[in-house]
Amino acid sequence: MQRLPFKLLFTLWPILASLALLPGIAKADDDALLQAVHGFLYSEAQPLGEEIIIELRPPSARMPECVSPQPFLTREGELPLGRVSVGVRCGSDGRQVRYMQAEIGVLGEYPVLAATLNAGDTVRPEHLEQRQGNLAELPNNALLDAEQIIGQLATRTLRAGQPLQAHQFRSLPLVERNQRVVVEARGTGFRVSREGEALEPGGLGDRIRIRFDSREVVTGRVAGEGMVIVDF
Repeated sequence: MQRLPFKLLFTLWPILASLALLPGIAKADDDALLQAVHGFLYSEAQPLGEEIIIELRPPSARMPECVSPQPFLTREGELPLGRVSVGVRCGSDGRQVRYMQAEIGVLGEYPVLAATLNAGDTVRPEHLEQRQGNLAELPNNALLDAEQIIGQLATRTLRAGQPLQAHQFRSLPLVERNQRVVVEARGTGFRVSREGEALEPGGLGDRIRIRFDSREVVTGRVAGEGMVIVDF
């Protein structure tokens, strides 16, 4: 069966919604609710790509009219891709809340390796290339921005062309295990530095444990080569 292109599907979504999402002729209040949810999901997904498919699955039970619908994603910070849960606050006070499921597909670009990368290799811009496809079909937590991993180390051997995930990379270590480091304690109105021994390696922004000569152990944030910050 021939599939309609993404752009055509998105152009036709008001027609598809009336035919597929509702069992009969949609009432005006249902239309307003679905239009509000569609518009919200489109605005959330638009930064990921220009061609978007949104399929709503409203509750089968009949509900009272939702006045002034205010849609929101039930998982804050979640990428609007694949199957998502959408909440809708109704009324001026937003006390009445209802939920529905949605499937979102986005035709966009994502980075892949241009050639096999061995474990321990540092990722450089020439190692990466862009591909286009439905971002909803990528593995969970797939990387969409190549800048996130440039300069990092591969934790395993990775094949050319495969989608990339954050756990496959780690920051270049700025602190090694057992290294003597400068620990800077910061707080309101004070800043104190002393030396300690790193109990584990860490890259920029990683939190690691430091042991002082007094045997006291603190946890700090790697801020540079041989530098750890402890905030109070």
